[in-house]
Amino acid sequence: MTHDAPSGPAPRASHAQRASSFGAGAGEYRAVRPSYPDAAIDWLLPVGARHVLDLAAGTGKLTERLVDRGLHVTAVEPSEGMRAELREAVPGAHVLAGTAERIPLDDGSVDAVLVAQAWHWFDTDAAVPEIARVLRPGGRLGVVWNVRDHLVDWVGRFTEIIHRGDSLEPVHRTPAIDAADGAFTPLEHAAFAWEDRLPAASLRTLAATRSHLLTLPPTERDELLDAVDELVAAHPALTGRDEIGLPYRAECWRADRVVGPDRADDEPVA
Repeated sequence: MTHDAPSGPAPRASHAQRASSFGAGAGEYRAVRPSYPDAAIDWLLPVGARHVLDLAAGTGKLTERLVDRGLHVTAVEPSEGMRAELREAVPGAHVLAGTAERIPLDDGSVDAVLVAQAWHWFDTDAAVPEIARVLRPGGRLGVVWNVRDHLVDWVGRFTEIIHRGDSLEPVHRTPAIDAADGAFTPLEHAAFAWEDRLPAASLRTLAATRSHLLTLPPTERDELLDAVDELVAAHPALTGRDEIGLPYRAECWRADRVVGPDRADDEPVA
């Protein structure tokens, strides 16, 4: 006699599975994920930067803004699907396969390493020394997250829907850089309010690009996406609108690579 296995909720994806899930929705990610405001990029970049590494660059949301400034940009991204979108979106960038833990660049070869919406996926014990290795003395590490303004009523409701059942802790916390063992100056923080314009109907697609939804069983994912559609159809700030403004804060941190006291040839970025 056989017995059916007990029913219950499907096991949740691991941190590693979620980190590697974005390639499946790379096209949608490129289409609807927000970019980053000029004020935040100005604050993150060191004066005189020429060669910038966009680490875990995704589909190139930040990469594009850096290339538009006339910078030489190397974009390192582990996902093949994301890299394909990045190459198409930003042909002016030098795109490489790689990870934060194993960066395919020479020692001291870049003026800045910027990390947009990705620090929480890193093994910082390995990644921080790697970032310090590829930075020139006096170069800069910059980290940024776009954080939705949950105090706006419909944004708070949207956030509640897309986080239902999500076990991942909030990601936009102060980055840990202790693993670099004194290689960086103390972290500085700044936040910049801005607004992304997008079609109201795109909120469903935006929700679908999150790792939580990408790794859910189809039935559970569809339930959450349908709830987003219901919000768009019913909320007075959204219903009947072709375009909406989604308010964000670009939460930014930066630290500079310490110039070694025993190296006379170490010079800050000009």
